[in-house]
Amino acid sequence: MKRREKEIHPFWGMFLLAGGTRIPRNNTTLSLTVTILMSLITAMAGCEEITNRQDVRPLVLRDVPAQRLAYRFEADIGIPAELQTPELNEKLASIQADFTSRRPDDALLRTVASPDGQRALALYGTEDEPSSAFRIDLYAADGRFLRNLIPPTLSCVFPETVTWTSDGNLITFIAHKGVKPAPTPTPPIDLASEPDSSPLPSLSVAPTFALVAAFNTEQIYVCNRDGYDLRPLTAREGLIYFYYSWAPDNHALVALACKENEWETREKSFRLPAGRPRLIGIDGNERLLDDQLTETLPAWSPDSSKVATAFETDVAIYDAATNKPTQARITLRETLIATSIAYEEKNASGKKMIDDSKDKGEPAKISPGPPPSFNPIVRVQWPSPETLNLQTAFVRVYTTETINTFQRWHRLSLSPQAAVLK
Repeated sequence: MKRREKEIHPFWGMFLLAGGTRIPRNNTTLSLTVTILMSLITAMAGCEEITNRQDVRPLVLRDVPAQRLAYRFEADIGIPAELQTPELNEKLASIQADFTSRRPDDALLRTVASPDGQRALALYGTEDEPSSAFRIDLYAADGRFLRNLIPPTLSCVFPETVTWTSDGNLITFIAHKGVKPAPTPTPPIDLASEPDSSPLPSLSVAPTFALVAAFNTEQIYVCNRDGYDLRPLTAREGLIYFYYSWAPDNHALVALACKENEWETREKSFRLPAGRPRLIGIDGNERLLDDQLTETLPAWSPDSSKVATAFETDVAIYDAATNKPTQARITLRETLIATSIAYEEKNASGKKMIDDSKDKGEPAKISPGPPPSFNPIVRVQWPSPETLNLQTAFVRVYTTETINTFQRWHRLSLSPQAAVLK
């Protein structure tokens, strides 16, 4: 009697087929096995490529590459409610009192409080420094002098850029080689151990500083919250770093830098400084974001994933927290011209021009070229991941005054591009 062959379960048939040792002889079973196997292979391949597919919508906007952003433009929104302009000349009363009583020869310019409010940086000018330069000392919030931050070999510039990181662990500022090295004020003494001594006696010897590299052009420097471990974060002689901003999570900062001749050219034409945007890591590594000059100070997205700036009427957005960064350009020239025409029509003088033409039976006269209210983007503000505010204005910087007219705010509402479903 012929021996009956053992029937093979489809699962084992698939296993043996994959192993290449046995193939079930039943045609129906074989077909089912092949179908199941191919389905599993396809599913596995799909899982591996899911992050690259266009039909997968990310859960949060930070996961959307810059080049995959969509936007909706809204013109003339008024001054954004979240816009806050800090008072750059703010001075803590306790520190001002110390300067008034103990340091009458030094001019306190500004104080910058730490995020926890326990300490503050005192920016001040001395008789030995040019008017554009200043020095920095570290104070307790109650007005107690702690220590000098700046060695005599350095001169600080751009006071508006002196800042703490949001966690209060680092202090950053911009400086170049000192014009005239000079001793700075004295270190504190222990009042508890010497109660009868004067608060802070004058020293005949300058404080001791570790050797720090100095450059002829402005570089970014960083030190810890106690004022120690001072080092240059940038070291590109010939470049002027004139602006920077830390990411909200402190993983990097974005900066603007230009060449000396570029700075001088714009200064002679009474225009704002312009630089090339770049990302700088805490280790000093730089990534140039664009080779085009911009006068629009870059802004971080609240989630620290992207940076935005502008080039005339183009908005540029860059990925800042990925190993495969992308960038996007949003061209708004025609849009801004159209909104400026509408803006001019609402202007009283524009209405008068049209009304006068109608009274004379003539067609309304329209000046050739873009209207006066059409101007480049001079400021960007990123209050929420989905909202990017833009300010357009006409700006000229003269020796005695700054002209800033036709200030108008607009908004970009950001979202992921529409998915391509398959």
